[in-house]
Amino acid sequence: MTLHPAKTAFRKIDAAPVSSENGLLKVPAQTLTDLAFEAFKSVSFHLRPDHLRQIRGVFDAPDAAPNERFAALEFLKNACIASAGVLPLCQDTGTALIFGEKGNTVLTDGDDAQALSDGVKKAYSTLNLRLSQNVATDTFTEKNSGTNLPAQIDLAAGKGNEYRFLMIAKGGGSANKTFLFQETRALLNRPALLTFLREKINALGVAACPPYHLSIVIGGLSAEQTLKTVKLASAKALDAMPATEYGMRDTALEAEVLQITNQNGLGAQFGGNHFCFDVRVIRLPRHGASLPIGIGVSCIADRNILAKITSNGAFIERLEDDPVRFLPDIKAEKLPDSGVEIDLDRPMTDSLADLSKLKTGDRVSLTGTLIVARDIAHARFKALLDAGKELPDYLKRHPVYYAGPAKTPQGLPCGSFGPTTAARMDSYVDLLQSHGASMIMLAKGNRTKAVRDACRRHGGFYLGTLGGAAALVASCIKSCKCIDFADLGMEAVYEITVEKLPAFILIDDKGNDFYAGLSR
Repeated sequence: MTLHPAKTAFRKIDAAPVSSENGLLKVPAQTLTDLAFEAFKSVSFHLRPDHLRQIRGVFDAPDAAPNERFAALEFLKNACIASAGVLPLCQDTGTALIFGEKGNTVLTDGDDAQALSDGVKKAYSTLNLRLSQNVATDTFTEKNSGTNLPAQIDLAAGKGNEYRFLMIAKGGGSANKTFLFQETRALLNRPALLTFLREKINALGVAACPPYHLSIVIGGLSAEQTLKTVKLASAKALDAMPATEYGMRDTALEAEVLQITNQNGLGAQFGGNHFCFDVRVIRLPRHGASLPIGIGVSCIADRNILAKITSNGAFIERLEDDPVRFLPDIKAEKLPDSGVEIDLDRPMTDSLADLSKLKTGDRVSLTGTLIVARDIAHARFKALLDAGKELPDYLKRHPVYYAGPAKTPQGLPCGSFGPTTAARMDSYVDLLQSHGASMIMLAKGNRTKAVRDACRRHGGFYLGTLGGAAALVASCIKSCKCIDFADLGMEAVYEITVEKLPAFILIDDKGNDFYAGLSR
């Protein structure tokens, strides 16, 4: 699948020089390394202007719900903080994905993937980015790679005298909302297809941090081609795709599907009418016995960047350096109320009693101590109980925040520190709450019936805070220290102190679920 982005503004970077000789463009390995480094540096802290314009559009939209206007303003503030180049846009600084197309007159030493990997490694080693890649030591055990490698690097050949790239920092939350459905020819009629898409889009939920850039691919010669096209389309890399027998965009269907997406009530994470910014629909050829359909998203931390090497040097897409210009001019008295203040440093029973007076959807402002623990830590908590041991007392005294921070910049208490997807911890909730632990949970996204039942049974609560605003969340954190499982790196257990951290009650002690009430 060839890259077909719309017209893009680029800026030249400082990189090892290229040279031209006998009609060939000679590109040293160091140029590729420099290009990858600068691209991932830029995309970790800056967004595309059009994306910021769409966020501002949600804030200004007449049909925007109050929670959506709040979310849009927070997203813009997050972009402003991140643009300083210290705290990345999202704590999950992603898996590095690189798609490259090498022109036939471009000459390299042949080890392009290694050179690009070296640039990725430099970015994740020297910047305040998180190391998220786990490598297997055998089928059942693994360890953090310590470099954020390996990167996924797909290189292709074509005609021309340029080396063109799409580079993506893909967070786990949005990557996990990539789906392949093996359907049949019976679905290729408008009523059936739209019914199918409505169901699948609504099932995406909010865990991947909407508003989304939604990508739908109908057809494909293989499952692999379908899903790769989903990825490229979600990054706007196929916007100028010409209509041929090898594939085409359907802009009319895109507009129709966009209307469908924004009718589900989920909105910009906490209810409303802006679940998706836009939609891309790509139709591909298919084998007569197959109809693969792919669906995927790019999230609010839309970290996609184009790059190229030409005879004039190395260039990356010009992202927005001044996101402040997208902030609305709002007087303080017009800002929404910050919500009910909850002091987390009182006994757990007092915090639970305060929350019990509120209803799902109510906004709260959290101040005090949180315990940070996510996937592997929860597996270890379960192992303690399985071995007949006691849970750590901190799980009973404090709420639990599902998160894993980026690196801590010098002079700050922590790095970017947004929530991770709550649903991955659902299987642990009833067990932990039955032992008086994890009574208040804070994270992002929908949860299953098992959590609703556990909270009703044990008197617990699930609160949600904005996903995709990790630099802003970090500004609410006043202290941070590792207190357990230090060997887990970013998945260790931390104790943090927060001040006025905004959150919403999503599941209460009566088993009410905010998102269930939004379903249209």
